[in-house]
Amino acid sequence: MPSPQPITVDILAAPGVQHGFFTRAGGVSIGAFTSLNCGFGSGDDPDHVAENRRRAAGEILGMPGQLVTAYQKHTAEALVVREAWSPENAPVGDGLVTDRPGLALGILTADCAPVLLADSNAGVIGAAHAGWRGAFDGVVEATLARMLELGARLDRVAAVVGPCIGKDSYEVGPEFKARFVATDAADADLFTPSPREGHAMFDLASYVARRLTKAGVARVAQSGGDTCADDALFFSYRRMTLAGERAYGRGLSVIALGI
Repeated sequence: MPSPQPITVDILAAPGVQHGFFTRAGGVSIGAFTSLNCGFGSGDDPDHVAENRRRAAGEILGMPGQLVTAYQKHTAEALVVREAWSPENAPVGDGLVTDRPGLALGILTADCAPVLLADSNAGVIGAAHAGWRGAFDGVVEATLARMLELGARLDRVAAVVGPCIGKDSYEVGPEFKARFVATDAADADLFTPSPREGHAMFDLASYVARRLTKAGVARVAQSGGDTCADDALFFSYRRMTLAGERAYGRGLSVIALGI
């Protein structure tokens, strides 16, 4: 079976920084989890998940390394990682930052937006899980705050919003749009009419990118990719829900400082 081939974005390419937004290809899982499912909470065979995570970490660091993921709960909590923990002991959080070489920060998603960040000059990296709730509540800003504590500077940070549910797939109700527009009327342009009366299509990736820019990040990019629409490349909670199926895998996005 071929090795995992992550999506990379040029603005994160810097000496000493490795990153990748992994697709669902290149793993050992089967069925609904085919094939690079990296979520232990998915219901997949734990041995398959462990092997998939080992392969992904090895692809980023050139060796298995130490992959760190948090217990994601759509919070705005960001954690400073100084040493690896086991998946079963993962603390609650949706943002991770470190300045320790050899630690690979991982974010699990299945429609939410993964965000990878780096100040390569300071040797500080971050990763965030930004679903609409976490992004709205400030997970991006919390992750940046922890990076600044470790010596990063906003004018040197590069950030990429990875593959997530696309604006043509993300239909929301009127109360959803009202919540965002009430907070910032300028965000109305992130919503376009839906075929269903009273509903709208929401551009999550652009919203997260906008939050990064408003926070002062110097360079912001989006990788592209609609996780809901592209079954061949990505896992999607919404796609499986619409199909009446309960099982779905989790994609992995990783950033690390080389050893």
